[in-house]
Amino acid sequence: MAQAMLKPNQEVVIAEEVGRVRVLTLNSPNQLNVISIKVALVLGQKLEKIEKDDNAQLVIIKGVGRALSVGGNLKHIYDGRKTRDSCIEGIYRMHWLCYHIHTYKKPQVALVHGMCMGGGGSLMVPMKFSVVTEKSYFSTPETRFGYHPDCGFSYMLSRLPGRLGEYLGLTGAKLKGKEIVAAGLATHFVPFDKLVCLEKSLLSLTTGEEKAIRSAIEEFSTEVEIDERSILNKLSIINDCFSKDSMEDIMKSLEVEARKVGNDWIVAVLGSLKRSSPTGLKITLRSIREGRKLTLSECLKQEFRLSINIFGTIISSDIYEGIRAITIDKDNSPKWYLPTLEKVKDEQLNMIFKPFEEHLELQIPDKEEFRWDGKYENSVYYQLNQERNQRGISQSIALGTDRKQSAL
Repeated sequence: MAQAMLKPNQEVVIAEEVGRVRVLTLNSPNQLNVISIKVALVLGQKLEKIEKDDNAQLVIIKGVGRALSVGGNLKHIYDGRKTRDSCIEGIYRMHWLCYHIHTYKKPQVALVHGMCMGGGGSLMVPMKFSVVTEKSYFSTPETRFGYHPDCGFSYMLSRLPGRLGEYLGLTGAKLKGKEIVAAGLATHFVPFDKLVCLEKSLLSLTTGEEKAIRSAIEEFSTEVEIDERSILNKLSIINDCFSKDSMEDIMKSLEVEARKVGNDWIVAVLGSLKRSSPTGLKITLRSIREGRKLTLSECLKQEFRLSINIFGTIISSDIYEGIRAITIDKDNSPKWYLPTLEKVKDEQLNMIFKPFEEHLELQIPDKEEFRWDGKYENSVYYQLNQERNQRGISQSIALGTDRKQSAL
């Protein structure tokens, strides 16, 4: 589990066969195992191959270094801000991968010994079994970048107890170790020093039966008891404040609660929200709220649509300004295009939530029992890219350009 240097031409995903078990290891430790286009493609291909392999009974997913994964490659996104070609391909492949993981036919175990953030959480939360340690932490920090929790998180966050999903999605707050299990985002807590022994035990299995896998994990797992200072002990306040109808009302409710004795923790929550993109906050709140009424497939389709529109700067360029301020220049002083919540109007949100023409939507089945190979090369986006490249025309996201102008 120690940090390792990535050698030239080293595989970004290492695949191993041990008896009836298949191990997929994310192997970009110096980049905290970001899910690049290549990683999403390779993971998808390997998972598809394993699913069709009659000899494979169990899949283990883990990461080299300090993280399982911290999600997307923000610098790559920023560098491609003028053409955005790769943004489309990356979004397409990642949402296909998420669909594949959620509907996978064989049991999967995620071994999470460190950071698991943003889209990286899609390699942990949907798994039949997911193991964390005291060194693990989880967060969805997308609103800090003017973005929204995607990769299935409008589905997953919306199904957490009470309004915990809104709280995590909007604030980007971190859950650590046992909190991740207590919140329902992982299945087991295993002390870090027992993780190697657990993996050896899993590798010795000759069956993919749920009972056998669970028994192997529970041999090393411990009961989950959260610290009295945990945010999970504040759910009554979280449920009250984050159930309000609008982002503005949520902020007002938190400000009232922050003035009460013993609620100093809310000051940090308010600070996080006030630093985040107002546009990102409103998109995220609506996405999670609508996610409660949608199927997994419907959530992924809507997230895909939102992501394409956000990268296409349909109502703001906050995604690129957020990455610039936090990751590129690191001045932590983003200048949001719409600087206050009041300036983000419902009419603008309606534009980016509006369904695309059918052929431009994410082409996943509405019924989740059906399989889908998700090849980007079979999508209309790939075909449009090829046609434009052949004509020598610079590619850019053109979806909704007219709508953007009319809204601004």
